[in-house]
Amino acid sequence: MVVELLDKPATKPLVVKETKPPAAEENLFLNRELSWIEFNRRVLEEALDETQPLLERLKFLAIFSTNLDEFFMVRVSGLQEQLEADPSTLSPDGLTPATQLRLIAERLRQMLHQQMQCLNEEILPKLEEHGVRLVPYANLSTAQRAELKQFFTERIFPVLTPLSFDPSHPFPYISNISLNLGMLVVPEKQEEDEEAKFARVKLPPSVPRLVRLDESHQFVLLEEIIAAHIETLFPGMRVMECQPFRITRDADIEIEEDEAGDLLKSVEQQLRQRRFGFGVRLEVAAGMSEHMVNLLKKALELVDQDVYAVNGPLNIPDLMTLYKLDLPKLKDKPFTPTTPAILKATDSIFDAIKHQDILQHHPYDSFAPVVEFLRAAASDPNVLAIKQTLYRVGPDSPIVKVLIEAAERGKQVAVLVELKARFDEENNIQWARQLEQAGVHVVYGLLGLKTHSKIALVVRQENNVLRRYVHLSTGNYNPVTARIYTDLGLFTCDPDFGADASDLFNFLTGYSRQNTYRKLLVAPINLRERFIELIRREVAHHQAGRKAGIIAKFNSLTDISIIEELYDASRAGVPIDLIVRGICCLRPGVSGHSETIRVGSIVGRFLEHSRAYCFVNGGDEEIYVGSADWMSRNLDRRVEVIFPLRDERTRERVRREVLEIPLADHAKMRWLQSDGNYLRPASREDSALNVQEYLLSLAQTA
Repeated sequence: MVVELLDKPATKPLVVKETKPPAAEENLFLNRELSWIEFNRRVLEEALDETQPLLERLKFLAIFSTNLDEFFMVRVSGLQEQLEADPSTLSPDGLTPATQLRLIAERLRQMLHQQMQCLNEEILPKLEEHGVRLVPYANLSTAQRAELKQFFTERIFPVLTPLSFDPSHPFPYISNISLNLGMLVVPEKQEEDEEAKFARVKLPPSVPRLVRLDESHQFVLLEEIIAAHIETLFPGMRVMECQPFRITRDADIEIEEDEAGDLLKSVEQQLRQRRFGFGVRLEVAAGMSEHMVNLLKKALELVDQDVYAVNGPLNIPDLMTLYKLDLPKLKDKPFTPTTPAILKATDSIFDAIKHQDILQHHPYDSFAPVVEFLRAAASDPNVLAIKQTLYRVGPDSPIVKVLIEAAERGKQVAVLVELKARFDEENNIQWARQLEQAGVHVVYGLLGLKTHSKIALVVRQENNVLRRYVHLSTGNYNPVTARIYTDLGLFTCDPDFGADASDLFNFLTGYSRQNTYRKLLVAPINLRERFIELIRREVAHHQAGRKAGIIAKFNSLTDISIIEELYDASRAGVPIDLIVRGICCLRPGVSGHSETIRVGSIVGRFLEHSRAYCFVNGGDEEIYVGSADWMSRNLDRRVEVIFPLRDERTRERVRREVLEIPLADHAKMRWLQSDGNYLRPASREDSALNVQEYLLSLAQTA
């Protein structure tokens, strides 16, 4: 893992000498950043898969690009900071920052070539067969050009601002991930020794990137329309070159919380500064001249390694406009999530939860009961209090509206809104203010910790007792992502869960120093220690001749201590199966260290986001579910909640749907090799099991 530094440099550092990477057999850890790139390669492979519906392939190209943007803004910028602060810093796998940056660039260039080749030679031509077309400006008819000229004059020209660069004008500031046109211009009557001047125009975000022609499915790129009329911005000048480019900047917010008198204001201030981070990547059109590329590199303090020439449209996510077209045959078949039978058969959701714990597996199960749970609590006169954590709720959240309604009805409502949820800070600030204005008790988080746990507590008066109803989840309280992320949620009124939830909220909102819990595992209090105990217990069972084994599914594995414990368990002979969607720094299948460990990864229609941990425990199996990955940040620097499944019915469902069936997937599963590469199973027949499609079919027939 890279060391996280508190102080950020004002300018981009210089490249320094590299060290030779250690041989694979000399190191038991895979590089975190390169492992992430291999995850994004699996996303790209979904776009390259010709069996996918055409617009779904386009969607995966867009996700690949969006993932890369965040990777550069956070992880690559962190390596650049390391490079300046201490170039000799080594990652756990023995690589310097300079070596990691070089390897990142080398792998990405090959992948970006595949991405653009897929777009230009497969997806766009095949979309044309269905009447969907990006029309080059040069191919437009006279009538179409006249129509677009009027559109430019009325809708585009008034909001354009050309910024020049010369001795009297400093280089214009280029905002993070904005799309721009760079121009080289000269006077119409150019002096013999007069050099071309640089100017920049930012594409206005108020105008769609894809401009529709008539009522058809034909579009023209905004930058081509502007480029065709660019000389109207420079009367008396001649435009020698006009090419699009895009800059990615450091955007990782770091807050000195012990010095922040007001966390809300501090986050807002950091958000404003995010636009002004140092540059880490320059994307340019493949046709841009060397002169302009060098000019941009120098002005932005970048080097050759930071420049990526793109043979096609920049910022592919803008092409998702095409995905929104009404073309169902080019997309995955729609589905309707199911509702658990007990909830359909019972008028009161509280009565249903009293009857039994209710497990939900999203998106196969509907998220609507979660909203209904809170809505019922808001309107029920017997409910006295609602407490909840919010991490990523989305821009138009019914959850927040229900909480506001509950406060307006006189309920005691306390909400922890995590302001430091990366790239959701603005949404969360907006919701925090609205909640506060409605009378909700809002807490912004704990000093030095992110609150990543997903938990809601409802306190209800029933006769002469107070009963606590709890919802715990692996995912966010976000109805939109609940349809595209796989997650697990549990409704329960188990008294121990309720008491633990109360203690946890007292820890989050007050000065409680609670350090023991009845059933919940809570980071950073007892979660790391308990996981280590559970792993070591499997070793003891195996050595005693009892049943032993570990099956776990989560998003990332980077914590060195946990990896070493898994290696120890493997050396002892414990069978270990891991399903790790993203980063994995553990090397499986290494002789003498990890021979009994398999690591698989599934990337498919839904983002695999659920986290479940199964310990065979001598035959008395235990399964835990919750919000934490096996990463140092989850175990040490976040408030996380992992909870046990207390009955065989819920354990059986999680064991089967989340752990066992995915291991038999022959359609989407890739298996991690000891060298860091991922391989698909040898046989991939049309009838091969696709776990997500299988679970969808089960849900539709339930």
